[in-house]
Amino acid sequence: MAEARDAKVFRNGRSRAVRIPADWDRFGDVVTLRAVGDTVVIEPKRRKDLLEFLDSLEPLDEDFPEIEDLPPKPVEL
Repeated sequence: MAEARDAKVFRNGRSRAVRIPADWDRFGDVVTLRAVGDTVVIEPKRRKDLLEFLDSLEPLDEDFPEIEDLPPKPVEL
């Protein structure tokens, strides 16, 4: 069963914040909050994998310039 622990909820300006215990500081700096019925679920934000990142990029509108293919330099062996 997953470990459960009580945490302190406090005011931070006009927002509310949750103090996460130091020994749970392995989940990164960004989390996702979900409301499920009367429960608040806090989950670490999953990083995009490489394919998801590449899919999120906008296509380039510009054409690449032609590259002059120079002859190779002579090499003495």
